Order: sequence, then structure tokens, then C-alpha cells
Amino acid sequence: MITIKSSGEIELMRKANLIVRDTLDMLRDKIKVGMTTKQLDRLAHDYIVKQNAIPSFLGYSGYPASVCISINEEVVHGIPSERIIKEGDLVSIDCGSIYKGYNGDAARTFLMEGADEEKVQLAKVTEQSFFEGMKVLKAGARLGDLGHAIQSYAESFGYGVVRAMVGHGIGRDMHEDPEVPNYGVAGRGLRLKAGMTIAVEPMINAGTYDVEMLSDGWTIVTKDNRPSAHYENTVLITEDGVEILSL
Repeated sequence: MITIKSSGEIELMRKANLIVRDTLDMLRDKIKVGMTTKQLDRLAHDYIVKQNAIPSFLGYSGYPASVCISINEEVVHGIPSERIIKEGDLVSIDCGSIYKGYNGDAARTFLMEGADEEKVQLAKVTEQSFFEGMKVLKAGARLGDLGHAIQSYAESFGYGVVRAMVGHGIGRDMHEDPEVPNYGVAGRGLRLKAGMTIAVEPMINAGTYDVEMLSDGWTIVTKDNRPSAHYENTVLITEDGVEILSL
């Protein structure tokens, strides 16, 4: 069921999303070559808890960490571990928090020193594809308009737009209706209404859009082993556009 959020609910979602934004900003300042992904996860966990919030990923369907950290060919859902971040790595971090029963969700891709031009451009285009999508969003727009805007921009660079995972509604639950694809046909799909909150999250691959899951049951990787980037924000649909709650 798709819910229209009240002003009170939106205020709680603003707070949850600002906690996520600030967590990702903190990680951007802390991340460096030589750290383990588990160290970053601990920093995120402690920061979220200090804000009187709950790390929403921890324990979600059995997920064992507070953030997802995906490196290079890993698309999403990489599990923090003793893996060491290296020069040239592309590191995507997905983060969620629950504040007074409401969810925030966002992701960023960070580039380590020495990252090659392919990774630099991929991260830049993935982020911009999100903002291309924002240009078409407002009450009355259709989900296909959003997907088409993201897809056409990313594919103009020869990139693959992941089909196997999509964005989602968000509110009391981290994953609510509707599904929010990063591909589609303009003029098709659900018509959006003011007060809806959705997580828009382009997952863009340097090569094919085909992906597969590793044996850990979580980590999704590109089928051709080329890098992937991820950029996400939670957005509120308004009469004349959007409010990006996690920026």
C-alpha cells in the first residue's frame, strides 16, 4: 500500500534522513586507504546511535552490519569485513536510520586516491543521473518519467542501468510500495502524488547491466567484473517538484 505522509510524519523523516546524510558526510571525511570496511561500519553504527536513532540495516532480514559497503565491481549489499580499502578503489556506502519509527535511506560513492578515469566518470555520471531524474519529478509525474530520465542519461555514456534492483517507497518501513525503477518509458507507470516519499537510487555499471549474487547471499556484483557506482536519496514529492530529504 502506498501512503501519503502527514506533515508530522514528514518532519520525522526529515530528521531520520539528516542523520543518514550526516553519517555519510562523516564517513566521507574518515574513509582512507588502509582502513577496513568493518572499521567504517563501526563508525557509522556509533554515530547513528549517538543521534538517538537506530541503524535500520542492522538485522534487516538477517543483514549483519549497520551499512552496506560495496567496492569496485560490487554493486550493492557488500558486507563490512576485514577487507582493506586500497588505492584506486571505488567505494559505495549505503546507509539507513530509524528515528522515532521513521526511516531515512541514502547512498554515496567515494573514490580513493589513484582511482582511474573510468571510475571517476562512472561515479560522476551515476550521481548526475539521480539529479536528471529529479528534473521530471513532481505531483502528477509518472514513475516511468523518472526511470526514463535516469536511464537515458546513463546510457548516453554507454553504461548499464541495473534492472535486478530498484528504488522503493519509504516511511515507517524501509521498503514500502511502490518499486522505483531506474529505467522505464516516459508517460508510463504509477502517477505520483504530493506527500509520497520514495528512495531513488541509480545503480549504474560501467559495462553490462547484468549482475549476480555472491555466495554470502547478499553481495551483488557485475557479471562482467567491471565497476559499479551507487547514489541514493530519499525524496518527498511536492506539488511543484521534490524535497530531497537526505541532502
